[in-house]
Amino acid sequence: MSTDPYSKRVRDLFDVPAHAGSLDGASTVEVSDQGVRVRLYAAVVDAEIRALRFQAWGCPHTIAAAEAFCAGYEGRPVVDLLDFSVSDLMQSLSVPVEKTGRILVIEDAVRSLGSEAGAISIPDD
Repeated sequence: MSTDPYSKRVRDLFDVPAHAGSLDGASTVEVSDQGVRVRLYAAVVDAEIRALRFQAWGCPHTIAAAEAFCAGYEGRPVVDLLDFSVSDLMQSLSVPVEKTGRILVIEDAVRSLGSEAGAISIPDD
């Protein structure tokens, strides 16, 4: 049994977070709690998420979870954000139960982003 607290998937997502950064002109939300701060950006056109980016200050599990969320939700309808739950994400990343509160910060940010981005969707010309 490994004593490494991070799974290979967490290490891969943490080492190369393809969605880290910001998006100019995008819907933006920020949530801070449990010693974690997450800022999410969504570019939405015709109620579809065209691009997602994140900035996260927290442990590797938090950063990996933010990256996994962004990778999994680009191209989906913005309304999907309102039903987002971290339970599958926590399981796929093998997040220890004691970090649940920190990962729930991402869930709060995603749902807030769904409300924000859905309200200001830009029609495609």
